[in-house]
Amino acid sequence: MLEVLREPLESGRIVISRAAKQAEFPASFQLIAAMNPCPCGYWGDVQNNCRCTSEQVQRYQNKLSGPFLDRIDIHIDVPALSHRELQESSDIIEKSDAVKKRIIAAQQCQNNRRDHSNAQLTNKEIEQDCHLSEQNQAVLQKTMEKMRLSARAYHRILKLARTIADLDDSEDIQLHHLTESISYRRADYFQ
Repeated sequence: MLEVLREPLESGRIVISRAAKQAEFPASFQLIAAMNPCPCGYWGDVQNNCRCTSEQVQRYQNKLSGPFLDRIDIHIDVPALSHRELQESSDIIEKSDAVKKRIIAAQQCQNNRRDHSNAQLTNKEIEQDCHLSEQNQAVLQKTMEKMRLSARAYHRILKLARTIADLDDSEDIQLHHLTESISYRRADYFQ
């Protein structure tokens, strides 16, 4: 009999037990996932009519459990683009080379600070590296209460806000870094 011991996604390891033996393997990964908002894919789309009932939409969205969604740091709605928008080139879009430079600089900042990325910060390191002003702490506290977020979501918001600040080359987490990080937890609020 093969038994896989479940470890939190955060642990970066998996333990497999079989009979009297046990083996541990690294399992560090980055999960990137996508799903439609409903079975037909058009819920919330301004260009196409959704054919799903509200019960079908709710049942479809409930296929992903709250604890699973709680472990995903960034939730983004990506609306469909019109054909015209797809054909237009925009000068306001940040070019890939500029994005790459900011990411490399942010990674270097994180490695200089802790020798690992913000995603791997321990709770003690979060306290030290993700300090918030009193005003920002009040904003986060109110958000946590209003959205009824978990302790896990609290720590993930702080780590993501620290990363956003690093990408912005900011020593401190500013209000706009915090609110951007919070905005990525919206899916938790609608569960």
